[in-house]
Amino acid sequence: MSKLGDDKFRILSLDGGGAKGFYTLGVLLEVEAMMGRPLHEAFDLIYGTSTGSIIGTLLATGKSVSQIHKLYKEHVPTIMKQTTRAGRSAKLADLSSTIFKDHGFDRVKTGIGIVATRWAQEKPIIFKADAGQAHGRTASFVPGFGVKLGEAVQASCSAYPFFARKTVTIQGTATVLIDGGFCANNPTLYAIADAELAFKVPRKDTRVLNVGVGDYPTPRVKKFTRPWLMSFVEEAELIHKTLNINTQSMEQLRQVLFPDIATVRVSEAFTEPMMATDLLEHDLTKLGLIHQRGRESFGKQEAHIRTLLS
Repeated sequence: MSKLGDDKFRILSLDGGGAKGFYTLGVLLEVEAMMGRPLHEAFDLIYGTSTGSIIGTLLATGKSVSQIHKLYKEHVPTIMKQTTRAGRSAKLADLSSTIFKDHGFDRVKTGIGIVATRWAQEKPIIFKADAGQAHGRTASFVPGFGVKLGEAVQASCSAYPFFARKTVTIQGTATVLIDGGFCANNPTLYAIADAELAFKVPRKDTRVLNVGVGDYPTPRVKKFTRPWLMSFVEEAELIHKTLNINTQSMEQLRQVLFPDIATVRVSEAFTEPMMATDLLEHDLTKLGLIHQRGRESFGKQEAHIRTLLS
C-alpha cells in the first residue's frame, strides 16, 4: 500500500543544477499546496542529485518546501559567491552541519535515493535508507553505507572542480566522491529501477514526477586576456554542458525504455536574456525570479500533475 493508501507508487525525482534549485522549489511549493500535506507523506520514494539531493533529503526528513526555501535564501548565495573551490566547499560543509547535524539515514520518513559518483571507479553510488531498495545483498545492507546524511548530500553536491571532492568512509575504506550529476543529473531512471526491480512495483502502478531546474541562456562573460582566467571560463562552460547533456540524455532514455510508466517532467526552457544564469548564481533577485518561474511552470502543467498524483 502506498503513502496515500492506494496501489499507486509515487516517485519524486529531482535534477541537479546548483543555485537553479530555486526553480525546483517553486514547482514543489505548488505541488505541496495541491497535495495538502508534507511531500514525504505523498511520495513513496524521493530521489535527488546535487541540489536535488539537498531538497529531496530535507523533504524526506519532514521539512516543508517553505522551510527549505528559507534555508536556500539564507545559505545558497553565501556558498555560490565564494571565489575559490575551497571557499565554496567550506560553506557547503557549514550548511550541511547546520541543517543535517550528525543525523543518519534513520531520520528519513520515506524512501530516498541520493546520487553521487565514485571518483576512482568512475561509477555511480546511491545512498539509500531502506533495505527494500537493495538490488541483492540485502542481508549485509547498511543504510547510507554507514555514512551520515550530511556527508552523502555533500558528496552529491561536489561539482568538481567548482567544489572539492568529498571523502567519506564506506565499510572502513576512505572513498572519494564527486557530484552525482556526472552520472545521473536527472536521477529518474535510477528511481524507476528501484521501483521495478527492488520494490517489485508493477509499471502500471508507478507514477513519476520529475522536476528539473529549468534551462537558461548562458551568462555573458567579459573577455579575459590572462590564460588562466580564460581556462576557468571554458572549464565552467564545459561543466554546464556536461550536466545539461547528461540530463537530456537520461530523459530521452526514460522515454524510450519506459514509455508505459506515467511520468510528468517539469523543466521549462527560458530564452529571455534577463534569465541568463548558471549553477553558481548568487543574486537573490535573480534567484527569486527563477523561483517564481518554477511556480509558473507548475501552473502550465497543473492538470497533468494533478491527474498523475491523484
